[in-house]
Amino acid sequence: MKIGYIGASGLMGHGMAKNLLAKGQQVAITVHKQRDRVQDLLDAGATLAANAAELGETCDVVLICVTGSPQVEAVVSGANGLLSNPKAGLVIVDCSTSEPHSTTHLRELAHGKGVTFVDAPLARSPVEAEAGRLNIMVGAEPAVFAQLEPILKCCAENVFHVGGPGAGHGIKLLNNFIGQAICTATAEAFAVGKRAGIDPKQLVALVGAGPVNSGLFQAMAKTLDGDLTGLKFELDNARKDIRYYTHLAEGMGVPTLMGEAVHQSLSMASALGFGKKFVPSLVEAQERITGASLVPKTSNT
Repeated sequence: MKIGYIGASGLMGHGMAKNLLAKGQQVAITVHKQRDRVQDLLDAGATLAANAAELGETCDVVLICVTGSPQVEAVVSGANGLLSNPKAGLVIVDCSTSEPHSTTHLRELAHGKGVTFVDAPLARSPVEAEAGRLNIMVGAEPAVFAQLEPILKCCAENVFHVGGPGAGHGIKLLNNFIGQAICTATAEAFAVGKRAGIDPKQLVALVGAGPVNSGLFQAMAKTLDGDLTGLKFELDNARKDIRYYTHLAEGMGVPTLMGEAVHQSLSMASALGFGKKFVPSLVEAQERITGASLVPKTSNT
C-alpha cells in the first residue's frame, strides 16, 4: 500500500514517518512549512505531494498528525483536502488529538465519499516517536483495525484497539486529562510547599518512594534542577486538549470540576506568557503568582 502522511514536519509526525520508511513502507508527504524538518525523510525515499488532495487521490491510507480539530478539518474537507477527489477505498487515520464531535462529522462526510475515517491518537513523547515506541489508541471497526494494525506497528510499541469509531479520541482526552491533572497539581504543590517553608526536593524524595510517583511527576520535578524540558509538550497544546475534554463532558451534561480546574491552571499559565513553552513551565507560572522561588535562575528558561 501507498501511505500518505500529513504533519511529517511536526515533533510526533516526523518520527512516525521516519519509522514507516525504515520498515519499508512507501510514503508520500506534504510540506506546509519547515521543509528542512523533512529533508531526511525525502532523502530516505519519501515522495512529496503538492497538497492533501493529491495524497487522497493516490494513497491507500493517509495518516494525519496536526495540532487539533480545525487543522484536521482543513486538510480533510477544506479546499484541496483529502476528500476533494479521493481514491476508492481510501482510509484516513487521524492521529491528532481532536474533538470527538468533529471526528463524528468528518467520519460522516468521509462515508458519503466512500472513504473510511479512523481516529487513532498518540501517546508518549517525540523521543518515543523517533524511536518507533509510541502508544496508539485506535477507534475502528474490527476489520478496519486489522487492516491498519501492521502499518501502525511500524511506529508503535503498543497499538490498542480501544473500541469502535470515535473511541480513540475519547480515550485520548481522558488520558491527557489525567496526565495534566498530575502536572498542574505538582506545580501547585511545589509552590505551596516552598511558601510553607518546605524543601520541594524533600517532597520529590518522598513521592519517589511511594505510590504517588509517576514519570510525569518526575518530569515536573526536574524543574527544581533547572530543567524545563522533561516533558516536551507545548503548554498551549495541553490547554487545548483539556478544553476538548471539558467540551466532551459538557456535551453529555456531566460535571467536570477537576477538568475545569486543570483547564484554568493551564489557561492561567498561558495568559502569563508561558503558552509556547513546555508543560513544566507550569512551575514558572506558579512562581509568578505565588512569589515562590523554584526554578534555579541559571536554568535555560
